[in-house]
Amino acid sequence: MITAKKALGQHFLNDQEILTRIVAEAAVGPRDVVLEVGPGAGALTEHLQRAAGRVVAVEVDPALCRRLRERLPAWPNVSLVEADVLSRSPAALLAAAGLPPETDYVLLGNLPFNIGAAVLRHFLEAERPPLRATVMLQREVATAIAAPPGRLGLLAVSVQVYAEARCLFDVPARAFQPPPKITSSILRLDRRPTPLVAVAERDHFFAVVRAGFSAPRKQLANSLALGWGRSAAALRSDIEAAGLAATARPQDLDIAAWRRLAARLS
Repeated sequence: MITAKKALGQHFLNDQEILTRIVAEAAVGPRDVVLEVGPGAGALTEHLQRAAGRVVAVEVDPALCRRLRERLPAWPNVSLVEADVLSRSPAALLAAAGLPPETDYVLLGNLPFNIGAAVLRHFLEAERPPLRATVMLQREVATAIAAPPGRLGLLAVSVQVYAEARCLFDVPARAFQPPPKITSSILRLDRRPTPLVAVAERDHFFAVVRAGFSAPRKQLANSLALGWGRSAAALRSDIEAAGLAATARPQDLDIAAWRRLAARLS
């Protein structure tokens, strides 16, 4: 099992202009409860506590938690929760900070590079998802999540079912201490009023999508055959019945097309 503790990187964003811009782009206001993932040394937390009504900072590293606790007396609206964010539900994290578990919240954070997508799925699929999220990810991951129709991969589908996604701006390595070997991007997700796939359909829908991306460079019938356990010839009729070209490739499909195909394969 991947945990935040195993994946945590010690690269701290310390560029004040970028920190200010993140808070502005997240549209954090005095009525907002912010759940911040991975506050590290508290650079973004310091900006958030000035703008937000409440901040719940979730940090897994005990040494960083000790440093953050030293700053808490100056931040009366900040609660620190020492936890692996992937091991607790959003409701449990809010409750640990003394808030009602049904509290609406916005998500912010510098997500660990190799579990960023898992953290987003953890929150978006929760019973209590965030109203919106503004997070920092490796640029390639953020770009993949926000891909437009015609370039949708498995990661984009898995996130865009729940939220509209857009990349806001890049954060160069020099903005961190020490500088990482990658470029980061700020990604904003705005929760859809209703997910594009109903809860009752979700497991089957994602099983079809995962099967469809078994070999993403192949034509859809050949790729789907690898993961679905039926011949490509048999699947072509289902693909065409869903209104799709037999020569389509997985990335060509938008979410509505995946839903039609999943309905044919149920």
